[in-house]
Amino acid sequence: MPDIDTQTREVKDNMKKVARTAKVEGEKFEAQAAQIPEHFREFAEKSVEQAKDNYARIRNAAEGATDMVEDSYLTATRGATEFNMKAIEALRSNVNSSFDYARELMAVKSFSEALELSASHMRQQFETLSDQAKEFSELARKVATDTAASGKNFRIN
Repeated sequence: MPDIDTQTREVKDNMKKVARTAKVEGEKFEAQAAQIPEHFREFAEKSVEQAKDNYARIRNAAEGATDMVEDSYLTATRGATEFNMKAIEALRSNVNSSFDYARELMAVKSFSEALELSASHMRQQFETLSDQAKEFSELARKVATDTAASGKNFRIN
């Protein structure tokens, strides 16, 4: 699947090809216009002018849509990166906590001390995981909101 830059370049190249074709065809039309009666020529000139205006509006809309897609893609990419970094941070924290628990568990002297340590570790892990879930939820909401907001400014002129 082509990336967004390749797709953007292709759209812009296609728009340039269409513009060149329209220009060449317009020149051909103007050369033939000298052989057409005046009222037909006026009608044709108005039609060509309207077609040029419509083409310009379509081109502007396509460029605006391309820019909006690029902005949305970049915002989503940044958000996904931030989310992944947060996940790696949480994983590191949880692994370190588990290693600390295992080290402390190896040092206990009695079964009751092991139970107390396990209960304390489980309570601490539950609180940590609960806090991490809240952070992930808030971050996911922020990424979704930012990504959606990057497309709200799109207008067709």
